[in-house]
Amino acid sequence: MMDENKQIAYFAGGCFWGVEYYFSQKPGVISTEAGYMGGDIQSPCYEEVKTGKTGHLEVVKVVFNPKEIDYMELAKLFFEIHDPTQTDGQGVDIGTQYLSAIFYLDEAQKCIAQKLIDQLRQKGLDVVTKLIDAAGYTFWVAENYHQQYFSKLNQAPTCHIPVKRF
Repeated sequence: MMDENKQIAYFAGGCFWGVEYYFSQKPGVISTEAGYMGGDIQSPCYEEVKTGKTGHLEVVKVVFNPKEIDYMELAKLFFEIHDPTQTDGQGVDIGTQYLSAIFYLDEAQKCIAQKLIDQLRQKGLDVVTKLIDAAGYTFWVAENYHQQYFSKLNQAPTCHIPVKRF
């Protein structure tokens, strides 16, 4: 779904609850959805993914209106709401399912993400975020209880604390 009014981005920045919360707050974001990408099995469930054995990452699908917010702004937010230098997960969430990655849909998204990684590296950050071609993977929607988790609780995330990097 890529057109002049709707585009998609996929971000994996640790626990998807906090990542989804921050993206859902941005004007121009039409919808967010927690899910899984990158693994070996079809239609994984949380109980499988949380073991770290399926190869899936916790991912947030962001549908946005590019006339209101561009991919660059979304990607900058991504790098500011998680630690792109942590190699083994995010915060206390340790495991391959919590790694930092961007699943890009086209060369433009890949170039923007790489440009931001290069900027952060020039600032002295050892960024480990992986750039992965989304074409080879299906986005599997996570269970309903994971969707808009912090909004349902009427709370802000404790698993992601924004840090100004740009």
